[in-house]
Amino acid sequence: MSQRHLPTPRTGTGQPATTGPDAAAGQAARAGGRPVPGFAVRTTVGVADRAITAAAARAGAPGGLRFTERQLYYETCRVLSPGSTFLRGRVPGTPAPVLRLPVFTRALEARGRETVPGLLPPLAAPDERRRPSGRTGSSERSEPDLYDYGLPRLLMCQDPSIAGMLLANHVHLEAACPVFAATDALPLDPRLTAALLRADGATVYVLHDASPAGLAFPALVRAGLGPLPGVRVVSLGLAPRHAAALRLPTGRGPVPGPAGLAALPAALRPREADWLAEGRFAEVSAVPPDRLVRTVLRLTRGPRPPRDSLWSGLRGLRGSGFMTWPAA
Repeated sequence: MSQRHLPTPRTGTGQPATTGPDAAAGQAARAGGRPVPGFAVRTTVGVADRAITAAAARAGAPGGLRFTERQLYYETCRVLSPGSTFLRGRVPGTPAPVLRLPVFTRALEARGRETVPGLLPPLAAPDERRRPSGRTGSSERSEPDLYDYGLPRLLMCQDPSIAGMLLANHVHLEAACPVFAATDALPLDPRLTAALLRADGATVYVLHDASPAGLAFPALVRAGLGPLPGVRVVSLGLAPRHAAALRLPTGRGPVPGPAGLAALPAALRPREADWLAEGRFAEVSAVPPDRLVRTVLRLTRGPRPPRDSLWSGLRGLRGSGFMTWPAA
C-alpha cells in the first residue's frame, strides 16, 4: 500500500479547504504543535492496528510464544490476506506482502510496542548480547567444567533476531542444542570447538534466509569454523522451494551479480536459481513462529526413542537396579 494511492484528505466541514501556511499553522495548533494526519492515513493505520492485535494473538499461540517485530509484521500480512493461509500447501506461490513495512511500523509506534503481548524488545548491540546458555562471564568462571563435555549439535542463525527469538522460547533447552547468531559467534570460542571435536560426529545446523546471501551462508559458516574433522555443517533452510510451499511473503532486492550466482549451491533446481536471479528473497521471519519452533526442534534434537508400553516399562524396572522391584 503506497501513500501516493491514498485520496486527498478533506476538511469535513463543508467549507472550501484552506491552503497555505495559515492552514498548516491551524492544524498544528489543533494537534498541540504536531501536524494532523489525513483521514486516509488515520484509516490505514487504524486497520493495521486492529490487524496487529489479531496477528499478535496468532503469533503467540500456542502457549504464549515470544516473537520479533519482523515476525509480527509478516503475521499481520497474513491476517490481512487470509487467502494465503488457506492456499498454503495447496497452491504453491510466493505472494508480495499486502502491507507495506512503513505503514506497519507507524501503526505499531502509534499503539506502543509495549502494548503488544509477546513482542520481544529490539535487539541489543552485539557486545551486549548474552551467550546462548544465558550465563554471564562470571557464572562461566564459577563452572569451569561447562565446556568439558562433548557437544553433538549446535545451531547457527543468519538473523540475530531469530536466534534471540529461539532462545526466548527455550528451544536451546528443549533440543539440548546451543543457539548462536553466527555474526556474534564466529570465529567460535576454542572451548566450543573442543566440545564439538569431543563429540563423535557433531553437527552444526545453519538457519538462513532464501536469498543468494542466505544460501551461500552455510559455506561461510563452514569456512568460519576452520578445520574441524568429523564435524558436519547442515543447512536447515530456507530454500526457494520452502518459500513457495509455505506461500511465504517475499520481497525483491538487487539482482545478484555473476559472483553471487556462482556461489549458489549446485543442488538448487533451475526454477529456484531463476527465482533468485530475479532478486527475489524470503526471510525466515516470514515463517509462522509456531511452525518455526516446531521445525527447528524436530530437525535439531534428532529422532525420539520409541514409546514404551506399560508392560515393557514394568519389565524394564525389574532389571534396572536396586529398590525398583522386589526380588522375592
